[in-house]
Amino acid sequence: MSQILQLKQYCNSLVSYNRRKTRVVNIGGVPLGGDNPIRVQSMTTIDTMDTQGSIEQTIRMVEAGCEYVRITAPSMKEAQNLEVIKRGLRERGYSVPLIADIHFTPNAAELAARLVEKVRVNPGNYADKKRFEEIEYTDSTYQEELDRIRKKFTPLVKICKEHGTAMRIGTNHGSLSDRIMSRYGDTPLGMVESALEFLRICEDLNYYDIVLSMKSSNPQVMVQAYRLLVQKLDEENFQPYPLHLGVTEAGDGEDGRIKSSVGIGTLLEDGLGDTIRVSLTEEPEAEVPVAQELANRYVKRKESYPIPEVTNYPIDPFSYTRRHTHEVQNFGGHQVPRVIADFSTKEKITAASLFALGYQYSVPLDKWNITDMACDYIFLGDRSIDFEIPGTLGLIFNHATWLLHKEKPRTYPFLVPKDYVAGAETSSQLNFIYTQLKDISDEFIVKLNSDPTAVLLIDTYNDHGFAEQRRLFVELMNRKCDVPVVIGRAYANLTSDQLQLYAATDLGGLLIDGLGDGVFIAAEHCGSDKMINETAFGILQATRTRISKTEYISCPSCGRTLFDLQETTAKIRSRTSHLKGIKIGIMGCIVNGPGEMADADYGYVGSGPGRITLYRGKEVVKRNVPTPQAVDALIDLIREDKNWIEPLAINQ
Repeated sequence: MSQILQLKQYCNSLVSYNRRKTRVVNIGGVPLGGDNPIRVQSMTTIDTMDTQGSIEQTIRMVEAGCEYVRITAPSMKEAQNLEVIKRGLRERGYSVPLIADIHFTPNAAELAARLVEKVRVNPGNYADKKRFEEIEYTDSTYQEELDRIRKKFTPLVKICKEHGTAMRIGTNHGSLSDRIMSRYGDTPLGMVESALEFLRICEDLNYYDIVLSMKSSNPQVMVQAYRLLVQKLDEENFQPYPLHLGVTEAGDGEDGRIKSSVGIGTLLEDGLGDTIRVSLTEEPEAEVPVAQELANRYVKRKESYPIPEVTNYPIDPFSYTRRHTHEVQNFGGHQVPRVIADFSTKEKITAASLFALGYQYSVPLDKWNITDMACDYIFLGDRSIDFEIPGTLGLIFNHATWLLHKEKPRTYPFLVPKDYVAGAETSSQLNFIYTQLKDISDEFIVKLNSDPTAVLLIDTYNDHGFAEQRRLFVELMNRKCDVPVVIGRAYANLTSDQLQLYAATDLGGLLIDGLGDGVFIAAEHCGSDKMINETAFGILQATRTRISKTEYISCPSCGRTLFDLQETTAKIRSRTSHLKGIKIGIMGCIVNGPGEMADADYGYVGSGPGRITLYRGKEVVKRNVPTPQAVDALIDLIREDKNWIEPLAINQ
């Protein structure tokens, strides 16, 4: 099957916003899918046995705009208490549908399905215990395993069908069963097959009130898995089930928001997704406005002007391959994507202005300190700088202004296509060509293909700009033009949160597909220069295309959590945030670790009240470490592996 045929199955259109029409699933009177709005949900963090606390927290979530509330039910007693919580909410006048979150305990799921409006099961641990074993299966022995699962899962399906209870079959990247791992590996296909095994049982029993999810802490894996899921649903003639979108263990603060937007926003752009949960290591009511902001972008989404159809799609939407480009200075080839900051609207630029961009000038030492999040270039337009710049920084001027500065080192012109094609004077090293999709012509491509100094800085004025810029990449690839490309987007009059969410979607979605050799965020009246610069680096970090800081894979907390996640995450971050490139998983309980940490280098997992288990990758290193000593023990483990750097050494 060609890529273009596969593509038509995973989304309705590459060039226009066309939301996938899904089956409507009624969840306690709040229908999901079809033409219904993209719903917003979250999950309580209070112990489920704390009835009053659960009721109060649920009310806060509903008041914030939450349309479904998920509550963990790790055992029979918590499942039973869902009835008490539900009664208390109804007595207070709140009819929000409740969802029971189930791991490992079929009997709790079967009880909860009689009490609440929806149950969530994880096919990786509903009928399996994970032992991290690699098992050789024949077709016959694999079928025996499927028969065992059918026997264990069928009672729940029948109860849901009898009581009108909806179900989410929610695969998580890090908790795939040993059976799936042995046959399919730790892959998006394995995630999809894990869900389809359970889905086939449901359809055999004529049960269709199902929502599907494919969550991962890695947005790239998450996006590929959802796309592949939709393609497989169509290929195997399943019902078009609604999708629950989420990046699991996204973390907190701006990192969590950016990471979530990269994954969720990329899928929303292609019309996929019927409900959103943004998983932040914060209070659950703080998740709701983030999810609402992401969903609201698509309420009236339409193209400002038509985008040409795609007849040959050269991008594999189910696996990552970086677009091949030739190298121009430090762009393209095997270089990491570069960051260009926008200072073109500034009244005055001083050495202190560069502090926000990661360059810190020491007057006594007369030298620049360059941080890991120092931008690579500054676009000045027609502005000028009258001081010595750091040696790693390049300056970009509008062409006419560049002619006045061209003798200075590390200064480069910014040209429009008309002047570029007409033969305007250019730099012998590096030239930035402002390009929109409409500028791509035979003459322009011929010029680019013969120019070893050109880098495109692409832009769009289309409301559906993501699709237009992707279409531009398609045009370049189909025309065999391997010029490096900087993805540029302009924003104005947004809050800082809006800028982070929108830019992470618009730029991150392209980077996830291997498109782009740099990013340029032009943002007027959207927040501080520091925030904008850090957003650019945060997007590259979230897409795993350029690592500039420590990554934390931190679960959002729930009633299973065995310690204060927010406090612990802050403590670990304060001690380790200088360890560039290290990934640390911080999980509240064994359900969310080690599997959910997936590709973390180190894991800090609650294993019992006041006790922590430490992991190196997926390997247990120390069990039952007392919580007061656990952070020090984690740092000792990092030291043991010779991955520790003393914080003071960073700034010397």
